Amino acid sequence: MFPMVTGFMNYGQQTVRAARYIGQSFMITLSHANRLPVTIQYPYEKLITAERFRGRIHFEFDKCIACEVCVRVCPIDLPVVDWKLETDIRKKRLLNYSIDFGICIFCGNCVEYCPTNCLSMTEEYELSTYDRHELNYNQIALGRLPISVIDDYTIRTILNSPQIKNK
Repeated sequence: MFPMVTGFMNYGQQTVRAARYIGQSFMITLSHANRLPVTIQYPYEKLITAERFRGRIHFEFDKCIACEVCVRVCPIDLPVVDWKLETDIRKKRLLNYSIDFGICIFCGNCVEYCPTNCLSMTEEYELSTYDRHELNYNQIALGRLPISVIDDYTIRTILNSPQIKNK
């Protein structure tokens, strides 16, 4: 008889403990529900991206040796490298380089494995257009550096979402 009473007491304590945990988690949910929404007026307010953010790829035509390592390490063979073999100096001469950002998955493998560091990632994340063919960037478009969000005086910068504070 005594073990049965002890069992009921343990069961009661476990029930009370579970109810307390459920109540605590419900209070956390309610505290999040009482927050005011943070609205970002997009064209005039932009988020400051994290330091390791992988945005649009920047390309330096003069550094490229047309080795095609970027094409080989790309999981979808995306970069298009056109070159011509100069027989008198026995070297490749780069003619055209392009990346279609409508297909790119922004993995950064091309940047990591480039032996001459002619590829780099920028903080640009606004690759939106009405025609997907405009996202096919050639070496001229890839060579343009975007204006930094921090340096643009027309934009009010906002910290990244985990760091946003309610007013």
